[in-house]
Amino acid sequence: MARVFYTLIYALLLPVFVARLWWRGRLNPGYRQRIHERFALFRQRPPANGLWLHAVSVGETLAAAPLVSQFRARYPACPVIVTTTTPTGSEQVQRLFGDDVLHVYLPYDLPVFWQLFLKRMRPGLLVVMETELWPNLLAACERESIPVMLANARLSEKSARGYRKFSALTFPMLQRLSLVAVQNAVDGQRFLGLGLAQERLEVTGSVKFDVSVPDDIEQQGQLLRAQWGSERPVLALASSHAGEDELLLSLYPALAQQIPGLLLLLIPRHPERFAAVAEAARAGGLPTALRSENRVAADTQVYVADSMGEMLRLLASADLVLVGGSLIPHGGHNPIEPAALGKATLMGPHHMNFAAIAESLQERGALALVSADPADLQQQLLHYLERADERQAMGGAGRRAVAENRGAVNRLTQLCAGFLKL
Repeated sequence: MARVFYTLIYALLLPVFVARLWWRGRLNPGYRQRIHERFALFRQRPPANGLWLHAVSVGETLAAAPLVSQFRARYPACPVIVTTTTPTGSEQVQRLFGDDVLHVYLPYDLPVFWQLFLKRMRPGLLVVMETELWPNLLAACERESIPVMLANARLSEKSARGYRKFSALTFPMLQRLSLVAVQNAVDGQRFLGLGLAQERLEVTGSVKFDVSVPDDIEQQGQLLRAQWGSERPVLALASSHAGEDELLLSLYPALAQQIPGLLLLLIPRHPERFAAVAEAARAGGLPTALRSENRVAADTQVYVADSMGEMLRLLASADLVLVGGSLIPHGGHNPIEPAALGKATLMGPHHMNFAAIAESLQERGALALVSADPADLQQQLLHYLERADERQAMGGAGRRAVAENRGAVNRLTQLCAGFLKL
């Protein structure tokens, strides 16, 4: 009954969802493109019994990349379908895999669209990255006898409380999951507390520890630094959100006074913010260069990475990395990438989306937590910028921690093959 009411409300709100796409398209035109796919209208028809993987946006797509790559290498004859929700996620899929996978947007969560989608795609298994559960999607998969695995799953205490409030919807969804592969045992206990059966829970670790680091990544980072001035110290704010770039820009003059030649590298999370971040830097009177211009003057103080798909190369050029999404109540972003590169890594207080990973890295001395208070943050940044030996120790600990936690991708690949009977 709860799903009936959910479906009715969702159908009534559908015009609002479409209008929201059009509105967001003002800043990112990708939201206005291929809208028909969100109604399960597309021409593609892959062979049956393929692997269907859903990754919401950029973060989930990057997390899924090693799994897709390993699965395709082992089972090249099995088709792979990848769906996303955002245009930035779509761009990432096309950048990573090109025509090697079939990609469309995830349809709206109404039964009629799932009937069309599943009839055309005929997948053998749905793998949902992290925690993106839709009641009608899961009901449709159950009706068509398609197993569903939640992979690289995480569940914060805050999210668990939210799910409990809507248990009439969430409990049936959990019963329809064939397997939940969680990042750690703590998150696993939260799923069990919501009603997941013990035999459907598997602790596989985080696929993000299986990040692929190119052999020449340090050389790529050094080439970037050569454009800026090889001896200049570089502070990177990675995957930043509104409010965070502005905070670092406000602290920059005081930091630069103590750290001569300091370059502030800003890497906004979303492309629609590239221009706003550059404008904020220039409005503060700071000489600013853009990655797209590929020109850096000797007096450049702020470098805005207005490009996509270059995160590892950019992080490889930094001396100290502050992970964005953690200075504001967003939940934080992935600290594993800078750790894997051997970079001293910092996160703010709002890191609940990566709480277990941050705690693990912190215990190993690979990560430090900092304050969002401007005065405190300034002193903490100065502390690490002034201590090269401490940064080096953190970087070494990060590399070791990532190496010790690899293996989730291999376990998930085996689970997928088991469901697909490969």
